[in-house]
Amino acid sequence: MDHQFLLIAGAGLAIMIAAAVFARRTGVAAPLLLVALGIGASYLPSTPTIHLAPEIVLAGVLPLLLYSSAVQLPVLDIRRNLSLIAWLSIVMVIVSSLAIGAVVHALFPSISFALAVALGAVVSPTDAVAATAIGHRVGLPPRVMTVLEGESLVNDASALVVLRTAIATIGVVGGGFDIGHTILDFGWAVIGGGLIGAVVGILTVLLRQRLDDPVLNTTISFAVPFLAYFPAEELHASGVLAVVVAGLLTGVLGSKRFSARDRQTQATTWTTISFLLESAVFLAMGYQLPELVDAAREETTVGEITGLVLIVVALLVVLRFIGLAWPALSGRFGRGDRNEQQRTRLSQFEEVLDAMNPESDREESRLAWARRRLARGRADVEFEEREPLTSRGTLVLAWAGMRGVVTVAAVQTIPADTPHAATVVLAAFLVALFTLVVFGLTLPWVIARLKFQSVSPEDKRDATQALLRRIGESAIDAMGPLEEQTIAGEPLDPELVATMKDRIIPRLVSASRQAPAAAKPDSFEQMAVVQRRYLDAMRDALGAERSIGAFSSDTYRQVETLIDTIENRFKPA
Repeated sequence: MDHQFLLIAGAGLAIMIAAAVFARRTGVAAPLLLVALGIGASYLPSTPTIHLAPEIVLAGVLPLLLYSSAVQLPVLDIRRNLSLIAWLSIVMVIVSSLAIGAVVHALFPSISFALAVALGAVVSPTDAVAATAIGHRVGLPPRVMTVLEGESLVNDASALVVLRTAIATIGVVGGGFDIGHTILDFGWAVIGGGLIGAVVGILTVLLRQRLDDPVLNTTISFAVPFLAYFPAEELHASGVLAVVVAGLLTGVLGSKRFSARDRQTQATTWTTISFLLESAVFLAMGYQLPELVDAAREETTVGEITGLVLIVVALLVVLRFIGLAWPALSGRFGRGDRNEQQRTRLSQFEEVLDAMNPESDREESRLAWARRRLARGRADVEFEEREPLTSRGTLVLAWAGMRGVVTVAAVQTIPADTPHAATVVLAAFLVALFTLVVFGLTLPWVIARLKFQSVSPEDKRDATQALLRRIGESAIDAMGPLEEQTIAGEPLDPELVATMKDRIIPRLVSASRQAPAAAKPDSFEQMAVVQRRYLDAMRDALGAERSIGAFSSDTYRQVETLIDTIENRFKPA
């Protein structure tokens, strides 16, 4: 059996790699290929039956996938799109679950309302894996990508809370669904999960900050998702949301507190883990489908399951378009007036700040904080004008309604002895498969027809250089003249000062990839210390600029990568 398991694992790994290579060359989303290959593999002779326990996916795979996505997602973009993300991932998930539950129960009375709501809950959350893979390839606007990724992180928590309440109600006589209890349960899930995730994220960052070993640091990062997930679940809060919050905080704090080597090592490691886990789940999804069909044959017919799937898919599409209609209309009408009103308020606020005359360091600090808030407000207005969420972007959001990992795993947590449970499980699988195939294959065509305008390489390069110059000048101002700097109370070597001013510092500010000029052995340590000081000052300046948000998240990411590269290059062996 162990030999057979190793053979299956090796074959699965080979299929994942082949699907990824084929997807890159043909443009077909890898999840679609993996599902199809999984279905084909299940019909091969002598293939064993593999049952993937839903607890393994929900408690073992999902936290890792969510953490991997959250730690790389820019908080700046989440903040600017928070209202739309919350609307889609919380309000629309609850509404969709109840609406699908009501319609399914009305058309299929043998399926209780609670079980129908459970079906609605598991098919409500979208999976951004296929959509973002397509979006990166065809050049979707960054804001649309952010909404897709942010929604897929949060809607899992909403769906699982509704599912948990629905499953608890299934055994109740009459199958009544307590909406009031659901609201209270959801409120605690959000608050409790958010608090636990914040505590775990902050404490683990403080611990990892003290380590100077990429292996240990990365190993600890593997435990973070589970340290957030399991305590939250034990307290009946949302373990999923706890993982997301821990990941977001780790990404924000890690940019300041982790070394460049740690960040680069973990980025590569987590990208690999995410690829393996996502591919394995989609492959298993296709492999399990024939088994689910056999299990459902005893309690349903082909006509009934077909009708159920088509009805649920139709409801999902209608609800998705209706749910995005309100934000689209509110954004289209009155956006210019809102931006102008915001500019007026910011100008008035600036006049108040200009009239202030701070008389103490505390008041000076408060004034500086207020000016940063003013700059951030203006950057937000410029962002709305630079990257508006247009009707074309809204259409892509509506069409990118693929379902995947959470749907497949969550539906299998429904008790097997529940009447018509096999039918509901098969329906959820088919809904996920249908959306992956139909929307996954047509989404590239939809995006191509909409003809989004992408940022030119020249504009990206100019933005990167502008940000580098800005943080470089801030670092120089913060450090002061080189002649006045000391190390352990001793002034710098005059020759080193001349070399740094003429050659090293300009390269730091411009992020040149050239190697630093050679230094005398007795001044090498001084040069390394001064370089580190400037890099730290540049990193602090980058953090301040990122909190304002005058540039795109991609620009901040590129500059941070350049600084990390310089730090590794200048770091003595």
